[in-house]
Amino acid sequence: MSQIIGKKIGFIGAGVMGKFMILNLMKKGFEVEVYARNKEKIKDILNAGAIFCETIESCAKDKDVVITIVGYPKDVEEVYLSQKGILNSANENTYLIDMTTTSPKLTIDIYNKAKEKGLKFLDAPVSGGDVGAKNATLSIMVGGDEDNFNTCKEVFEAMGTTIIYEGKSGNGQHTKMANQVAIAGIIAGISEAIAYGNKVGLDIPTMLASISNGAASSWQMTNNAPKMNKRDFEPGFYIKHIVKDLKIANEEVANLKVLQDVIEMYETLEKNGDGDLGTQAICKFYE
Repeated sequence: MSQIIGKKIGFIGAGVMGKFMILNLMKKGFEVEVYARNKEKIKDILNAGAIFCETIESCAKDKDVVITIVGYPKDVEEVYLSQKGILNSANENTYLIDMTTTSPKLTIDIYNKAKEKGLKFLDAPVSGGDVGAKNATLSIMVGGDEDNFNTCKEVFEAMGTTIIYEGKSGNGQHTKMANQVAIAGIIAGISEAIAYGNKVGLDIPTMLASISNGAASSWQMTNNAPKMNKRDFEPGFYIKHIVKDLKIANEEVANLKVLQDVIEMYETLEKNGDGDLGTQAICKFYE
């Protein structure tokens, strides 16, 4: 397996998950420079050794790898394609890794434009939430040229444990869409199970303990079901972001019934002002 030449990483997107990913990269010996709109919000990672960049341009220049994990497709477009964005700032042969969950169509467009400039672009969305980011156990789904994937394996291994090459550019994003579709059905099903238990008078912690290790077991059951019962809606992943993801999936493949139902539930909560709550707050819909 080939290795990254050098250890300099530019990182754009130090949010809920990005902060932990940056810390884990530094633990593995990478030198990480970070661009963020608000320096005050990333003081913890700067104190841990990350270097602050004032602009996207300076964060992308003279790096071996540039990693992005931002909010929405419009943010991905801005950081990559704007006049002083990554494609116009990174040195030739830089590896570019977008870990945002975004539009597969936009991903392929960026891949093609990057290739024209001699840049090596991979789409590598992640699953595992803030817990996976903190523990460096993320699932990472990678699309793009396989030789670039192999070269960047060391970077991925600093952040995750399930690292799979999905094929051509855009396939990482398509795999993440399939992941989000699956999660939509699971988390809605768990919410309905809790609603059922409440209506028939079950002790919910006892009920969850009884079903969590059988055929109904899942990451969502283990991590989010107890939060639903405690009404702990602190975000590991925002409702506003799952709405974005599910809408992208619906644009790619329409008429998926469960997907459309769950989009409607989450959009209802978002319209009610709950967009900044965690996805486990879907249980509020059933209340």
